[in-house]
Amino acid sequence: MKVLVTGATGYIGSVVCEFLQKAGHQAVGLARSEQTAQLLESRGHQAVRGSLSDSAGLWAAAATADGVIHAAMDVGPSAGTTDRAAVAALVEALAGTGRALIYTSGVWVMGNTKGQLKGEVSALAAPPLVAWRPAVEELVLDARERGVKGVVLRPGMVFGRNGGAVAGFFQDARTLGLVRVVGNGENHWSTIHVDDLADLYVRAVTNPPAGELFIACGGMPQPVGKIARAVAKACGLDGKVEMIPVDAARAQMGPLADCLAMDCKAGSTKAARYFGWTVRKPSIIDEIFSGSYLS
Repeated sequence: MKVLVTGATGYIGSVVCEFLQKAGHQAVGLARSEQTAQLLESRGHQAVRGSLSDSAGLWAAAATADGVIHAAMDVGPSAGTTDRAAVAALVEALAGTGRALIYTSGVWVMGNTKGQLKGEVSALAAPPLVAWRPAVEELVLDARERGVKGVVLRPGMVFGRNGGAVAGFFQDARTLGLVRVVGNGENHWSTIHVDDLADLYVRAVTNPPAGELFIACGGMPQPVGKIARAVAKACGLDGKVEMIPVDAARAQMGPLADCLAMDCKAGSTKAARYFGWTVRKPSIIDEIFSGSYLS
């Protein structure tokens, strides 16, 4: 398959391209610059110039692909408008083809789960930062009525390969001598290793069940304070964790602070049932002590 990937040089998208290549497929990355295009080509992928805000270019790139993985993620002030327009262009390009459109959402749309484990059919209470995203999810799922096999993935907090929020914890430890946590640290994060997530993308784009949504998390949700303490210990700073009140964090980070402090417990076996997908990488705690972050 020739698969168009948005966000192809980003944290998630770069690993998705790698896994597509390993599976014998051709990844075509959407490149906003010549430098990005050259980077993609150096990795053995194809590149097509364009951006999410260029609907015509995005349409043209998708129209020649056998499937599309939309892995570009933005939480800026215009994210909702840009993302919806991009998805609309992708649906239009794929209409009537029966090809796959895999959309990246996230478990944050579920809001504060308040200690309860939530799945695909749970009611949503999206916080302001991602309040626009459920409507875009629906646009993807409803694309089945136009002959597009739209699939939505909701990953948890992605970790591994020295990236994601855990990388920020390690950066704090190395530069500040402590790890900072928004809130009291008692809230939970549901997590997924970036390699396991990339594997799920490949399975979804090659065997897409039209109009289906999947939680993409692995292992048990972990208290954020426990994650932070593990990072501190791995860096030789045992116990040096600072809790930042949400109000204070919000003054610096805006609505992102509320998302980081939410209790977000999500899990499901649906992806295993549909794709035979299993989590193979270490848990987030094991990764902290023996994985990529220590290199």
